[in-house]
Amino acid sequence: MLSLLFPVLATSAQTSESLEIGGSAKTPNLKTAPAQIKIVSYNIRWRSGAELSEISQRLKSDAGIGGAAIIGLQESDRNKERSHHTNTARLLAEQLGMNYAWAGPPAAKDSKEEETGVAILSAYPLSNVTRLVLPHEGPGKRRRGALGATVKIGELSIRVYSVHAETRIPITKKMDQLRAVLNDLAQYPKTMPAIVLGDFNTWEVSSLDETAKLFKAEGFVTPFPNDELTFRTRVVVTIELKLDWIWLRGLPSESYGIDRSIEVSDHWPLWALVKIK
Repeated sequence: MLSLLFPVLATSAQTSESLEIGGSAKTPNLKTAPAQIKIVSYNIRWRSGAELSEISQRLKSDAGIGGAAIIGLQESDRNKERSHHTNTARLLAEQLGMNYAWAGPPAAKDSKEEETGVAILSAYPLSNVTRLVLPHEGPGKRRRGALGATVKIGELSIRVYSVHAETRIPITKKMDQLRAVLNDLAQYPKTMPAIVLGDFNTWEVSSLDETAKLFKAEGFVTPFPNDELTFRTRVVVTIELKLDWIWLRGLPSESYGIDRSIEVSDHWPLWALVKIK
């Protein structure tokens, strides 16, 4: 685990091997938080070029996901040939005028490229940025990761995590990966509002129930029912699954949605409008 304990205020990025923090959001000096904010979770499936530009425009103006204060991304590349070595988190942050943090899991020793990562974009300052390498290897000793950061809105601090769990491991190990995120959150006060979002890869029916049991036991709620599909792929047949989540603690949801009109990725973006207490 790598943790950087400072706010993101500079315009230049602060970079390490698998962690990058930057952005130049012109956040107003608020003494009180707004009444509500929008949150988005989106596995962008390493999009770049024109497809990434479409995502950027949607995040600006789409009726569902547009204008979010906090965005969690998964499968966000920084140094991959398939995405033309595009630093997707940094580029989106620049285009949206937001602060950002990106983290990737360790790459295989014989790989010349990074693993795909996760990111948090915020219209407000970020601090206590933490890179998490999730337990248990996937196929080919692949690792998956999560990213935590504290978002400061007025006098209110919200702990936020973007998670990309492994697909092809037993459900018990998948729950261990999600539990590792909750264990990091346990370092912070239980009264602190929190958001855990991302691609949990809950493609098995029983993993949906186990995920709900795990988060509810920690005081979280989600507006998204288990039967709300978030993923579609077409191979021989069309497969639709519930893989993506937004879990909330201390942030009541006023409305939510899954924007199935956006088909840039094989995942659909999720959004929730939450009330700030």
